[in-house]
Amino acid sequence: MSHSDIRRTALITGASRGLGTAIAFEQAATGANVAVNYFSNEEAAERLCARIQEDGGRAHPFKADVRDEDEVARLTQEVIGVFGGIDILVVNATGPQPFLSIEEQTWESYLDQLEFFVKSPLLLLKQVLPGMRERGFGRVIQVGSEVFELGNPRFANYVAAKGAQLGLTRSWARELAPTGITVNLVAPGWIPTERHAETTKEELAAYAHEVPMQRMGEARDIAKMVAFLASDAAGFITGQKFSINGGNTLA
Repeated sequence: MSHSDIRRTALITGASRGLGTAIAFEQAATGANVAVNYFSNEEAAERLCARIQEDGGRAHPFKADVRDEDEVARLTQEVIGVFGGIDILVVNATGPQPFLSIEEQTWESYLDQLEFFVKSPLLLLKQVLPGMRERGFGRVIQVGSEVFELGNPRFANYVAAKGAQLGLTRSWARELAPTGITVNLVAPGWIPTERHAETTKEELAAYAHEVPMQRMGEARDIAKMVAFLASDAAGFITGQKFSINGGNTLA
């Protein structure tokens, strides 16, 4: 990925682990300042920033619950205070993702997912939008999921929220297209991360067997796509969903 002549700042939510960590490393590699948002794992966030700094990059940890309006406002002001602005917003934070039968599901189980994939993106975008409009440049990249195409059973609470997230992406992209701000969504397949530590080898093998490329993806596969969408080269791409899953879905 080529570096921009301008050092831009990327705010990555949920960056202390999993996909967020890989995205943070890749953003730093492109020359961006990296604002590492975390909710509870301060040690992991600080360790990530230290590793980026050791490689010559710039990174700083920022604690906030991105589902809370006041905390999101504080978060964005703190990032602006350290780095001067926010040019790239990567909406990655997530929470528990329980499998529930229809009988077990409640409205609250849906709201839990909507908090991360509808409320949080809205709160974040409203905070970064004024600065992006002023600069005539912005990249909003949401981390979605292939589940919206697959319709995984016992997962409707999560699937529905991911579908809503895609709807946000498309509507925001059309509204913001004249301003130089792009909005896209990266939809990973099953990428093993820390949250899947208890997954068995048999479960991983069963999934990989159904993937046309016959393997699991890696976090860096997602990070590289995010880095491209954040770059100047992607300036004419907006409102799109990019499935990074080895061909597991074709939509």
